[in-house]
Amino acid sequence: MPRFVSLKFNETRGRAGPSFSHPVAWLYQRQGLPMEVVAETPDWRRVRDPQGEEVWMHRRTLTGRRSVWTQDATQLLARPDSDAALIANVEAGAVLWLERCRAGWCRLEADDHRGWAPAEAFWGVYSEETEPTPALEGGQASCYRSSPEPDGLAADRDNPASAD
Repeated sequence: MPRFVSLKFNETRGRAGPSFSHPVAWLYQRQGLPMEVVAETPDWRRVRDPQGEEVWMHRRTLTGRRSVWTQDATQLLARPDSDAALIANVEAGAVLWLERCRAGWCRLEADDHRGWAPAEAFWGVYSEETEPTPALEGGQASCYRSSPEPDGLAADRDNPASAD
């Protein structure tokens, strides 16, 4: 901890404290939105959203699948090189799935488009995840690969659309 996770449902409530009896502080309506876990109990996570707001969410409303939020408009490119072919333009505020990062670039996926973009364009990636690792691949090593959902955060099959 801290670590990044994402919202599992289209509608998720962020609460003022770590229980269902606490009032709802925010209603998030964006599946996949990245959140940063900053504190936790066995069942509850205190998370920070891309705008800096902090709320409590039940662990079943979050998934370990990584996503990023676009801070500024950017481009998805065919390879991690500013001269590479354009795959798609990405608007500010878009949410994309994170595959991996290396040497200041992240490989992302959204709407059946996959490509590379500069890591600094996104919220949801730690700077140390994008730094080159000289011990592997001459400084071009993949520093992060999005992991599958941990067992404790596996999908809730009973309610795929919304959660508390």
